[in-house]
Amino acid sequence: MLTHGQIWAAIDTLAGKHGMSASALARRGGLDATTFNKSKRVSDVGRLRWPSTESVAKVLEATSTSLDEFIGLVNAHAQPKKQTVPLLGMAQAGAGGYFGDGGFPTGSGWDEIAFPNVGDGHTYALEIAGESMLPVYRDGDIIVVNPEAPVRRGDRVVVKTTDGEVLAKELKRQTGKTIELRSLNASHEDRTLATEQVEWMARIVWSSQ
Repeated sequence: MLTHGQIWAAIDTLAGKHGMSASALARRGGLDATTFNKSKRVSDVGRLRWPSTESVAKVLEATSTSLDEFIGLVNAHAQPKKQTVPLLGMAQAGAGGYFGDGGFPTGSGWDEIAFPNVGDGHTYALEIAGESMLPVYRDGDIIVVNPEAPVRRGDRVVVKTTDGEVLAKELKRQTGKTIELRSLNASHEDRTLATEQVEWMARIVWSSQ
């Protein structure tokens, strides 16, 4: 759906692309110079005013801009779509019942948080608790985890052990027998886990810092 802000932003962008102000763009299209003024976009009582189809058509013709190109400018100012992803406290993540095979979120007890659409139904969020991950993550920070994202050396990851421990670390090295993890907090030791000790490992793709 097109919004008031998108349309006006596209007109401003069109003017800028041709080195003009909104007023100069209006004059180029044979319109009154005040047609696209910011004061004309909202009435005195706060009612949104939209540019007329005729005024848009005239400036598109005057600048040799196709309708498809203008729609592209409109879409460029669209707000990113949001999706709701499951949210869980980091301290809770070690308990049973929250994750299925491969570290995918499952079961009840999850909260929710709005997040830009990542097109993945398995992405979830964890809320950091405590100071053990300073200075990278602070108490209350939100990290978003994608269990389907490929994990490479140097990635920040969440690891759940078969003992129910949940760790946020950096993947230092992975072999067929061990997983080496670098601690984000220099005061905490790095960890090396046998592969059979790891229930799952998933990549951190975003944080609220």
